[in-house]
Parts: sequence; C-alpha cells; structure tokens
Amino acid sequence: MIYINQVFQYVKDSIRIRVVEIEESYVFIVDIDAHTSMPKKELYATLSTEIEQKELLVIADPFARVVADSDLTDVQIQKREDDWDTIQKYCLEHMDVLLQRNGRETKIKEIAGELNVTPTKVKKLLSRYWQRGMTKNAVLPDYANSGGKGRSKALANAKVGRPRRVNTSGDYQTGINITDEIKLQFEHAINKYYRKTNNYSLKDVYHFILRDFYSDRYKEKGEMKYRVWEANRIPSYHQFYYWFKKFEDPKKDIQFRKSTKEYELKHRPILSDSKSETNGPGTRFQIDATIADIYLVSSLDVNKVIGRPVIYAVLDVYSRIITGLYVGLEGPSWIGAMMALDNMVADKVKFCNQYGIDIAPEQWPTHHLPEIIIADRGEFEGYSVENLINNLNIKIENTTAYRGDLKGIVERKFRTFNGKVKQKAPGAIQKEYRERGDQDYRLNATLNLKEFTSLIITMALHHNQKVIDKYPVEKEMVADGLVPTPINLWNWGIQNRKGRLRTVDRNILRLNVLPRGKATISRAGIKFKNLLYGSRQAIEEQWYLKLKNRSLEIVYDPRHIEKIYIPHDNGTDFETCILLEPSQQYKGDLLEEVVFQQQLRNELEEMERTNQIQLTVNTDAALEEIIKKAVKNKKESFNQPTSKKAKIAVIRENKDVEKQLNREAEKFDLSPNKVSEAADVIDFVTKEKIDETPPKKSGSRLMEKLKKKRDEEFGKDK
Repeated sequence: MIYINQVFQYVKDSIRIRVVEIEESYVFIVDIDAHTSMPKKELYATLSTEIEQKELLVIADPFARVVADSDLTDVQIQKREDDWDTIQKYCLEHMDVLLQRNGRETKIKEIAGELNVTPTKVKKLLSRYWQRGMTKNAVLPDYANSGGKGRSKALANAKVGRPRRVNTSGDYQTGINITDEIKLQFEHAINKYYRKTNNYSLKDVYHFILRDFYSDRYKEKGEMKYRVWEANRIPSYHQFYYWFKKFEDPKKDIQFRKSTKEYELKHRPILSDSKSETNGPGTRFQIDATIADIYLVSSLDVNKVIGRPVIYAVLDVYSRIITGLYVGLEGPSWIGAMMALDNMVADKVKFCNQYGIDIAPEQWPTHHLPEIIIADRGEFEGYSVENLINNLNIKIENTTAYRGDLKGIVERKFRTFNGKVKQKAPGAIQKEYRERGDQDYRLNATLNLKEFTSLIITMALHHNQKVIDKYPVEKEMVADGLVPTPINLWNWGIQNRKGRLRTVDRNILRLNVLPRGKATISRAGIKFKNLLYGSRQAIEEQWYLKLKNRSLEIVYDPRHIEKIYIPHDNGTDFETCILLEPSQQYKGDLLEEVVFQQQLRNELEEMERTNQIQLTVNTDAALEEIIKKAVKNKKESFNQPTSKKAKIAVIRENKDVEKQLNREAEKFDLSPNKVSEAADVIDFVTKEKIDETPPKKSGSRLMEKLKKKRDEEFGKDK
C-alpha cells in the first residue's frame, strides 16, 4: 500500500522520493534531494512492483521533526508565515494544474506575476513545500545550513552547537523502535555492503546505513555531503548488531565476502575423514604435485640456476604410505603425473639405487596398481587417461579446482617436505617476499636435480616409518598391538582387509601412460629431441634409406633418455632404440637437463648471430671490392684480343707462361743472403786463368714468351 507523503529510497542509486498525490492509477512523486523538483507522474502498479521486488525501500521521513516556535527566531517565524500564506492563497487552489507537466510553467509564471517575483522563486518555494512534507514547517528557511560548514569555530565559554534535549524523566533519548521497514533497510545494507569482497566491517555497514537512510544531504563546493540526524531519530549500533545476528547466515557471509571455494576449503564442517571411503590398501590412491620451495642448479654447470623443481607424490589413502614419487622440471603437467604413476609400479629398491640409496624391499614394498586414483582435473584428462581407464581398469576421480582439501593426505605431506627443505637445504625460499637488503636466496642454490631427488627419497623413507598422528585406529589394530606407521598399516591391511592391490608388467604400464612423441627417420638415425637413436629393426629393414624423412610415434621416459621405444602389435610389444655414438655425450643425463643444454646452446648462437651477420656483410664487401678492381684493370688493358676465338685458342700457352712466372715468384731460397763466390780455375801448364763461363745459349721459345709477356705488362711494343 502506498500513502501520500510516504518517503522511499531506490536501492540502485539511493535516490529518495516522496509521494505528493495519488490519483486513481497514478502517483505523483518528487525527488527530495534535488535543488528544485517538480512532480513526476508514475504508474501506481510500477511503484508497487518495485516495492515488492525490494528495488524501492520505505524509509523514515528525513524532514519529519518537531520544531517548537520557541526555538525559532522572529525572522524565521515571519519568513515561514509569509511563504505559507503564499502557498495557501496562490498554489493550493491551482494544485491540480501544478501537478501536471503540461501547463505548469504557464501557471508558475502567472503566480510569479501576481506576487511580483521571479518564476524561479516560486519554483523553489513549491519544491520545498513538496520535498519536505507539505506542512507549514516545510517552508522554513534553511538557516541550519549557514554558519560555515567544515570550518573550525571560535570557542567561547558557552558551549557551541545545539543544546542536548532530555525527556520529562530526565533520561536521554537514545534510539527508535525497529520497525519492519527498518529491518528491511538493515537487510538491504548487509547484502549490499557486508556480503561483498570489500570486507567492510559491521561498523562500516552501520555507518553506510546512517548515510543512506538517516542523514540530510547537501552540496558543499560541488561535493555531496551528509549530516547524520540526532541520536533520538536513528537506530543505534547495538540495535543494528542485534538484528544482524538475527539475519546472520555464516555460510552465505563467507561465500560472499571470500568465495565459495574458500568456504569449502577452510570453513565447511568436517564430519568425516579420508579413510572412511577405503576398505584396505589399494582402494584409493591420491596423487598431487607441488612446486618445491628451493632453487636448483644445472648438473652441467653448478653456476647456472635452473629454477624450482616439481614434486609429484602418490599416497595410499588407507595406510598413508607413499606409493609413487617423481621429482623433475616437468609440470605440474601430464608428463610429471605419468612419471609418478610409472614409479608407482616400479621396484623401489632399484629406483633408490639409481640415486645412490640402498634399501631393503621391506622398507618400501609398494609396486601396485590401485582401484581408484584421486587427482586434479587439469592433468588427468586426455588420451593417456583413457588408456588407464580402458586398458588397466583404473577409475579416475577428479576433484574440483582449488580444492586441495579433497586430497588432504598428500597435501599435508607436501607441507612437511617443504618445511624440511627450508630448514636444511641451501637455496630454499625462506619467506614469500624479500625485504630491501635481504640476501637473494636464489644465489645460494647448490643442489642439482639428482641430488635434490635423493633428498626427497630420504624424506619419503622416513615418512613410511613415522607414526601417523590422529590416525583413526581400528579396534582390531589395537588388539594386534599395531603401531600406526604407514608400512605397518600397509602390511596389516593386506593381511586383514580386502584391499584392491593389483600388479602389472611395468613395460605395459609405460606403453599406456608414458609420454608419447614424434621422431623423424634420417640417414643419421632416428632423431628425437635432437638426439640420434638406432635399432636393430631399422637396420634390417633399411629404414634409413627407404623411410627417410618419415615420422613415427615413439614412447619415451624423460628420466632415462638412453632408450626410446616404438610401440607395435596394438600396444602389446615395442621396438627398443639405443642412443647412437654422436649423442653418447648425453648418456646418463635427464631429459630436462638435455633440453636445458640445447636451449643454452641456442641462446649462445643467438647472441653470436649479430656478430656473424656483421662478419658476412664485411666479407661480401671485401669480395666485391676485389672483383671491382679486377674489372677495372681489365678495362684499362691496352692489349685486347682481336677476336673471341683468338682469346680461347691460347689458354694453354697462357697457363704455361703464368705457371713459369709463379714458379719464379714461389721458388724457395733457403739462404738468400749468402752468395757463394766462384773460384778461379788455373791452367797448370800455362799458369793462366781459364774462363769457364758457359757460352750463351739462344733463347728458347718459352723465354721468348716470357719476355713478350713482360713487355706487354710494361706497355712496350714488340
């Protein structure tokens, strides 16, 4: 129901309106906060609908106050009486016209003419009358807005401001009754301000209520200001808090102020545990990954930091024993998860031996497939997961995003691992944000990937022997005197509970879960990741000749790059390819380190590429200069052949001449500075000197040609 003089506020933009008249199916309203406001015609049904949908709230009349004439000055009373007389004589009798948009301006001009004032003054008077409750005191002048708001006042002995008012019993008026309309205001403010990610406090929300519903609005220097009403006209904070507790919905409050995911993760009731859904070892395995809080170095160069590794772990829900482990640089991704599953069925004695750790089989007895794997959705969706489901009969249960609590066992173990790493290992992240002057922990990185893996294996072995706090021990376990360590629970569960343990040939598992890639056949071998492999079948069937440049699908293990595998016979068999001699330098390295080395090489080549381009440009310029000079010399030659045939006919002779000249220039003289003096020859009979200078021979044809070429070079005639 809507009444005349009722005040409402829109939820969307906080505009406050007053109903000034109701005629049949229409309502006339004015904006009570505008400088001047003329009535606006609205459908009664429209306002009713907005009230029902809580888009329009009923609020207290901000101008409903008791004003005693004794509190007013003579000037204020006289001003009120004059304005009220104007309303009575000139406006009320024409109210039906003034409410309508058509004809309103004309009537206002007529009234202004009769009063000998401007139309604007009449509009202001009518606006104050409608906006402030259509009473005599509604036309009181706004002397309350005078006095220099926002400026400090000069204090005297007497107290400044309005004196406090007390009731007849001498008690202070401290509040109002909380009606249904006020409760609706409270509920609106809680939904609008409290249940938001801004995380406003209850005090903030209370202040917003006073600002929106219990204050006068005015503009000062163009900015909207609010003046909260007196204490006897507003609800107190304690009243608001009381009704807030009535409206409180902790679940909704957390979901709106934080998020639904955070509620599910940190605040939802915990009425069960992970073990309740298992009936023995192997029923459920949990798998998850985390980025370790440590920086590692390359195994090729300890001065090169390669970043933070990823740890994958697989745990049995029933016994809490670690059944699979992977430490590397892949992931969190499908590749990392699949390597953890591969380790899940591996012989842990051999696995530990690869990292220099000797254990007995009973220290880590797990090498089985589970019935169900609980994993993250992002990694366990795709082709390889279909192989797990269809070929190995493993069910996959994917958790929702950001719900680590659904894999609480493995999540807790990661926190333990990272805590130990921070205590012991150099290069560990000690705090999330470094302050100015703090040492960069990345510079302390010391461990390589293999050494860090050994560290994690050692902690996993310790976990398998450690007593589990707060484990829901069964009565039969207590009767058997069982100490709840993961290995004891694993062994006891196999003997006394059904369990779901299964074994599988590791090679078959690898063909189904290990990452697949594309290799290329070339004359140099089967090329994969820039490494060259060869196989017996490839040689016997002459792949390197017949299938050159052909690609084929292979299966590989990033931890063991000495071999790759070519599946055949519908995945039940494979051909092994061995690393060839040109790639033997990478034997024993992890694939991550090989890729890192190749990236490093590419970076070095990229850095040198600019220098190589400059060298090539300079070399081309030098070649062009040499050719340019040769062309110039040829054009300046005076001895041009008479015909092309004549030029071709003497090529052999020209070569012989050039060869002889080169021999003269290139001949070796081992002692060019030592010239031997010829001895005199004496005739023993006559005692005279004998001249043994050989007679001068006639010049040969070759020497003639040499002489001729020399003359040509110096431009002499024949």
